[in-house]
Amino acid sequence: MTELPKTFDPAAIETRWYAHWEDNGLFRPERPDAQPYTIVNPPPNVTGSLHIGHALDNTLQDIMIRYERLRGKDALWVVGTDHAGIATQMVVERQMNARGEKRTDYTRDEFIAKVWDWKQESGGTITGQLRRLGCSMDWSREQFTMDPHFSKAVVKVFVELYHRKDADGNPAPLLYRDKRLVNWDPHFRSAISDLEVETKETQGGFWRFRYPLADGVRLADGSDHIVVATTRPETMLADMAVAVHPDDPRYQSVIGKEILQPITGRRLRIVGDDYADPELGSGAVKITPGHDFNDFEVGKRADIAAGRMLNMFDADANVVQTADGLVPEAYLGLHRFKRDGVDGAREAVVAEMKALGFLVPHVTKNKEGEEVAADFEPRTIQTPFGDRSGVVIEPWLTDQWYVDAAKLAVAPMEAVRDGRIEIVPKTWEKTFFNWMENIQPWCVSRQLWWGHRIPAWFGPRKEGDDLYGHFQPILKSGSNRAIFVAETEAAALEQAKAYYGDGYDPFLADTGDDNENTELFLTEQGQTKPVKLIRDPDVLDTWFSSALWPFGTLGWPEETLPSPSGEGPGVGAVNAAQPLGYAPTPTLQTSHVPRLNLKGRGLAERHYPNDLLISGFDILFFWDARMAMMGMEFMGPERSDPKDKVPWRKLYLHGLVRAADGQKMSKSKGNVVDPLGLIDKFGADALRFFMAAMESQGRDVKMDEKRVEGYRNFATKLWNAARFLQSNGVGASTSVAPKEVFSATLPVNQWIVGKVMDTVAAIDSALADLRFDAAANAIYHFVWDEFCDWYLELIKADLSSVRAEPVEASSLSSEGNVALRQAQGERVEETRTVAGWAFDQILVMLHPFMPFITEELWHAMGERDADLIIAQWPLLVTPGDTSAQAEIDWLIRLVSAIRTARTELNVPPGAKLPMVVSDGSEETHRRLDRQGAALARLGRIESLTFGEAPTGGAAQIVVDEATFILPLEGVIDIAAEKARLAKALAAAQKERDALGGRLANPSFVEKAKPEAVAKAREDHGEKTAEAERLQAALDRLG
Repeated sequence: MTELPKTFDPAAIETRWYAHWEDNGLFRPERPDAQPYTIVNPPPNVTGSLHIGHALDNTLQDIMIRYERLRGKDALWVVGTDHAGIATQMVVERQMNARGEKRTDYTRDEFIAKVWDWKQESGGTITGQLRRLGCSMDWSREQFTMDPHFSKAVVKVFVELYHRKDADGNPAPLLYRDKRLVNWDPHFRSAISDLEVETKETQGGFWRFRYPLADGVRLADGSDHIVVATTRPETMLADMAVAVHPDDPRYQSVIGKEILQPITGRRLRIVGDDYADPELGSGAVKITPGHDFNDFEVGKRADIAAGRMLNMFDADANVVQTADGLVPEAYLGLHRFKRDGVDGAREAVVAEMKALGFLVPHVTKNKEGEEVAADFEPRTIQTPFGDRSGVVIEPWLTDQWYVDAAKLAVAPMEAVRDGRIEIVPKTWEKTFFNWMENIQPWCVSRQLWWGHRIPAWFGPRKEGDDLYGHFQPILKSGSNRAIFVAETEAAALEQAKAYYGDGYDPFLADTGDDNENTELFLTEQGQTKPVKLIRDPDVLDTWFSSALWPFGTLGWPEETLPSPSGEGPGVGAVNAAQPLGYAPTPTLQTSHVPRLNLKGRGLAERHYPNDLLISGFDILFFWDARMAMMGMEFMGPERSDPKDKVPWRKLYLHGLVRAADGQKMSKSKGNVVDPLGLIDKFGADALRFFMAAMESQGRDVKMDEKRVEGYRNFATKLWNAARFLQSNGVGASTSVAPKEVFSATLPVNQWIVGKVMDTVAAIDSALADLRFDAAANAIYHFVWDEFCDWYLELIKADLSSVRAEPVEASSLSSEGNVALRQAQGERVEETRTVAGWAFDQILVMLHPFMPFITEELWHAMGERDADLIIAQWPLLVTPGDTSAQAEIDWLIRLVSAIRTARTELNVPPGAKLPMVVSDGSEETHRRLDRQGAALARLGRIESLTFGEAPTGGAAQIVVDEATFILPLEGVIDIAAEKARLAKALAAAQKERDALGGRLANPSFVEKAKPEAVAKAREDHGEKTAEAERLQAALDRLG
């Protein structure tokens, strides 16, 4: 036994124990014959640092992995980071900019090398922070989505999706190249996903333009023009139609007619489409399908093919000439709107439309009633920004690679419907189905240098004996390309040779040569014609590789390669000599395991499907759904049992961590909470327990530093309990379920054994249902309320009696004294044994929630055969006799009622009171006989009699059938106390009723802020309970 210091200092404990666990491989002990259990860790951004959402997500995962490890399972929590294409490239480019350099100062390969250098130096920030949180991940298999083995999986998936065939062997690709609108970030010059778009309110305007009707056509009211409104005047340079509602009587006669657009002179067709709202503005909408997502769909319905849609911006959002050549030269090169004080296309368009008389002014009246004209109507606009660049996103029509998500979504939806995938809480299923049933093609290409480069090569399309590009340029956006998709360069060349046939000699362009305009190679008669192949310069969306995480991290597809532990292909298994240009994430090398000579099988065979994915609901669609799609497409066919075709059996979706007032955390609001700061202040255990206790299914977590502090106090209480046990000779238990514990004779010891079993059952049940709050509250209640507050108090007399003369010693013979001492010794020995065992069970049950303090106390209490992290979860045994538990529960209720009455009636703390028992049953009399000493000590009772209630003022306490009477004459001023209670009761009732009235008012409930309504309900509940408590206190005085 190691004597504990008086003060609990979490910082030193946390650092020491985490290093011990990791250095000794305790996060994944060798258990080849145990039942496997696997958790998917959503890989954090390699550039990121731990935020409060990470703290919640990873705490919940660690609770489950530690719990299942204690239950003896082969628990695997694969850890790693996502290469985060845009975020990482941005970080490295910022460093370059600080040195006066740009990415384009380097070749692609040189820049990528610099990114790898950055990762080596700075890419481990968040993994170190996860260690501080206590996450027991298998760091020996740390993964990175750009590792060689993982990159092979990514390339294989891309190639196989592109070359998919149907049951008859006909091409049925699930991945294709298409022209569609994307979210374009001009800062990064790349498409980005919806997840990387942040919508903000900005102050903008509503401009109204007159578009003249062509060919003398007029509206029903005689007008020769249509008024259209827009928040983006600059995009009129690429307008292709005007939409009106087909049932709008104002425009029915002109549907199919044309307008003659000012500035460009372009003729635009008037189309009927439900998108136009007759009640909104003029009811007419200008359609720019190449720069607006809604307009794109209208354009398709109007039979404007994507290949014909006009694009007026380059990758930097500067104006370029449209395909029809109608943009005036004065606009070319202008930015889309004012930038750095220089007017852009927006300002130029408005100025010219005004000069031409086609701008409809916005007219208002000032305070004097005079009309005031402005160019636009001020509006608050929902504007999309790149979440990392801070630049306004441009819907841009471009050629990209797309996955046919609608087809891949079918299998996951079936799995959720038939229960093979269980979504918890179940209420999220409706949202899941709604999104999956309406899923759009998934754009997976990004215009970056950092990431998995797309394994596609472009060459001129062959048509007869001619090749496009030998006689005319290949248009990147055209259909004159031949595309070769393969896992390797050699395979791509073989495809090209088969495509071009005899007489042509395909070759790969030099690195950096992305000129697709193949020059005419002069050849002699009979010589083969060289054909240049250019590799697609784009990379894959980060989410594409992350979607492979559940099986790519387990070694798929090369499952026969050895892993660091000999089970399958781990991080270090891929041949480092392969021509990938970078090294894998470093792997912990176990000195006694000669890796190159290992024989093993794939981890995927043992650990797929994963058992559980814990995720924030906000990435349900961007990551969770895509993992399900990829997992079922690539792992499903390899498994015969339908239950094994899913990527994970349970998907748990937790809410957001919000500020204490319920608002979403954001830097702009200044309400962001740093979890590392909380760890520094209160310790990781306190923060972890807060996250678990506050995580209620279907609800967000409200950040409350006071609660974190409260759980630090909980840790201190546990620490002090351990010191109390040590000082009374209680040490470590020698067995998980020692015989002497379950054969205990003293009621108080039988009671605590039963309470241990109740707590084990409660935690098991809660964690089986992923009710983290219920599990945390079960162990909290048991430790604080039952073990520390009651059990230690109840056994204190027995433990301390061994150090003093027996009370009866002076009146006993020598033989009697010996017998008494022997009986007392047996009581003490039993109590020490049971107390040590119960405390051990507390440490085991609490370990998943508070791993650091429990490991420290585990070893401080005595010698151990193993560390707590790999100890055995308590065995669930049903006690045979529950009468002792009922007796101690009765005692606790009685003492609690006495203490409450004394407090509420202002009885002096030191006063000892007589007690009269009325209407008590024989069982109550027997219990009082056995527990009288404990009742006297804990309730401060000086005497106990049976009979009728005495005359005079008294407090009456009813427990079961008996009434316990505490005479108070001469102890307190009863009349004054009644008056005080009555006054306090009236005030509480008044506040309760006022709050009840507000909550009964539909106007308040419907219009007030949700947090205000929630606060009113909370206050109403508190005042109701206070009134009931005061009424009960008043009733006790009669």
